[in-house]
Amino acid sequence: MSAAGRTTTTVQRRALAVGALALALVTGLAGCSGSDGAEEGTKGAPGDAGGKKGPAAAPQVAPRLIGDGSTAFTGAQPHQPVWQRLKPGETPPQFVVFSWDGAGEDSQKLFSHFRSVGKKYDAKMTYFLSGVYLLPEDKRKLYDPPQHSAGRSDIGFNDVEGIRDTVRELRGAWLEGNEVGTHFNGHFCGADGGVGTWSVEEWKSEISQAKSFVKNWKSNAGLRAEQPLPFDYDKELVGARTPCLEGRKNFVRAAAELGFRYDTSGVNDQIWPKKDSGLWDLSMQLVPVPGRAFQTLSMDYNFLVNQSPGTTQGDPSQHQYWGDQMRDGLVQAFERSYRGNRAPLIIGNHFESWNGGTYMRAIEETIATVCVQKDVECVSFRQLADWLDAQDPEVIAKMRTLKVGEAPQGGWSTFLAAQPPAAQPGAAQPGRPAGAPAAPVAKG
Repeated sequence: MSAAGRTTTTVQRRALAVGALALALVTGLAGCSGSDGAEEGTKGAPGDAGGKKGPAAAPQVAPRLIGDGSTAFTGAQPHQPVWQRLKPGETPPQFVVFSWDGAGEDSQKLFSHFRSVGKKYDAKMTYFLSGVYLLPEDKRKLYDPPQHSAGRSDIGFNDVEGIRDTVRELRGAWLEGNEVGTHFNGHFCGADGGVGTWSVEEWKSEISQAKSFVKNWKSNAGLRAEQPLPFDYDKELVGARTPCLEGRKNFVRAAAELGFRYDTSGVNDQIWPKKDSGLWDLSMQLVPVPGRAFQTLSMDYNFLVNQSPGTTQGDPSQHQYWGDQMRDGLVQAFERSYRGNRAPLIIGNHFESWNGGTYMRAIEETIATVCVQKDVECVSFRQLADWLDAQDPEVIAKMRTLKVGEAPQGGWSTFLAAQPPAAQPGAAQPGRPAGAPAAPVAKG
């Protein structure tokens, strides 16, 4: 299937799936379908509040081709922050993660467009690649999906030019400091062999195949003269989002055994994350829907199903309003974290022109609004996981006690102030010499 044709077919299939996702119409929990100067109120220079030094210079390493040359080891990834542990009383940065499910470059050229947007606003992002977007239609039988016949995919495959274009964008995105994760392969949802029914071993097979399509795209597409992807995907791949946010339980078990570092397939409130089976749980979040009495998931698809149920081509007279509603909801979610508990804001999207492209406009305007703010870090999931791992676990646990939008009482300087060391046995305490027995405690 051509890259352009893939978009239309995927949209049609996703639209048909809306009826099965009735819960999304209420709460939006279904969740998925196949460089400026600093001024007042804007982000300051590297090393300002946020516990970050300037990006580390990646050492120059002679590329070492891997396998058939589809990928290569080229050294440390460029443009990565060097995080520092929060100092006592320091305000944590406000992290925002923009991510893309099934990332591929097709006739809409949205991948390349948002790479440009990211560079303009100093926003690093995570691109969740669907492995079948690097597999040509005539090689479809190489994909043997769990619980389905070989060559089956609910989002189709690609053509040679689509693969060439997608690899070009992936290469550039990684060299700019962005992350390449995975959205797996065939995007199977629902009860009939959907990912929610897969075992741990079936998830391992799906992950292995997703890696294989990235590691062998040159051979599979006959593009041997193209430049390799500049990373070792076995090491680069540390996180994912499952199709339709289904199958998370067994996926996390499989991912933990395979050394993944995070998952973003769950649903949560805007609070600080914790680990689940050794992986950071960086779940999607519930955010306001301005003018409505409920929240929805922080994803373009979920605003879509609440605004134009059953169709991706709703009333054109509503497109501007719907896009503004999504943008304003995301900005409201940002503000309540930024001025409250500073919990990371997690946002998910698709390279789709649903409802006239209004959600792409909403995302671009959100990036332009939030990523330039002081103490704000627009990062990839991997970069967020790096920061979390650099912190004192007790500090993360304390920040988790803050509710959605709750600012710490007394401010961060008090909330995260250094705690006095616990008295050691035999140490001198006020009013008694070292070694003297402690005064008895009165019992009521």
